[in-house]
Amino acid sequence: MITPLAAAKAYAATQQTVAAESALGATSPGGAGGGFGEILKSAMSDAVKASKHAESQMAAQVSGKADLVDVATAVSSAEASLETVMAIRDQVINAYQEIMRMPI
Repeated sequence: MITPLAAAKAYAATQQTVAAESALGATSPGGAGGGFGEILKSAMSDAVKASKHAESQMAAQVSGKADLVDVATAVSSAEASLETVMAIRDQVINAYQEIMRMPI
């Protein structure tokens, strides 16, 4: 289940992507920067980055170079990103199933 924090992070990531693309002058035919595919790509790359950061924080903590609080924060962020990606995936699957149930 998606939490309000995860939803807020997903919204913020989407806004950053749109802002960055509009600053570069890239717009889609609909007028908004990026598209659904770009949003999915951004969400996946954010989840991968958060996961890699959490892994590096865990390795640093094992070697005694990081605080446990930093590790817990990084792992929590990675978990929230993963939950966001899973929520998006579930919604896409539900939309696909709904489309498949439509009569022709």
